[in-house]
Amino acid sequence: MAISLSTALSGMSAANERLRASSENLAVAARRPESMDGQDQKQSDTLTREATNATTSVQIEKEIVEQRSATYAYVANLKVLQTQVRAEGALLDIKA
Repeated sequence: MAISLSTALSGMSAANERLRASSENLAVAARRPESMDGQDQKQSDTLTREATNATTSVQIEKEIVEQRSATYAYVANLKVLQTQVRAEGALLDIKA
């Protein structure tokens, strides 16, 4: 039974780390300049910024999906942990 608890706790820890990493990635993406002010920018700079913005938006969508997935994994492992604790409680009640 301790193996089930360890597995559930490890899964919760992994999901928590995924959520933390994804949140950090979103914070980095939010700090990127979306547009630059300045009238004397070269056209190549403008194209580079547009390509960077397109990449950033794709990464943001990916990170949102990753956060949802990590949240679902965390909740699933929490349910396993709760079920295991209830089962052990029932066994202790039977033995008593």
